[in-house]
Amino acid sequence: MTGQRFSIDTNILVYSVDKDAGVRHEQSRVLVDALADCDCVLTVQALAEFFHAVTRKDKMPKDEAAAMVHDWTELFPVAVADGRTLRQAIQLTNEHGFAFWDAMLVQAARSAGVTRLLTEDMQDGRRVGELCLENPFKEGFDLDLD
Repeated sequence: MTGQRFSIDTNILVYSVDKDAGVRHEQSRVLVDALADCDCVLTVQALAEFFHAVTRKDKMPKDEAAAMVHDWTELFPVAVADGRTLRQAIQLTNEHGFAFWDAMLVQAARSAGVTRLLTEDMQDGRRVGELCLENPFKEGFDLDLD
């Protein structure tokens, strides 16, 4: 399938470095590696949440977390949010019932042309315009990069 643009939620980034996450750790490592060769953008929000989560939970020291964020920003384009993104995210919360930070992530991804947002925290299969939310840990998930 051509014309796909991916993004991944914070939880997948965290799992990719969290050896205590068991099977999710290995699945996330494989997923991040595969997406490095695809049209994939990371949102600044997911990167910021990653840094906050892994340093707050003592999963890794701050300098290592900062280095990981730096490496990802070199490997993937980064989608940023602006005032328009904020207004549209607020609209998503009002019209579609998204939690605010989920709406910010979804809208930043949409603004960057993302068609497949991989997350386990939002409703699998839900569509917001051209963007589809997908749980990569769901049985039968297929990245379908062909």
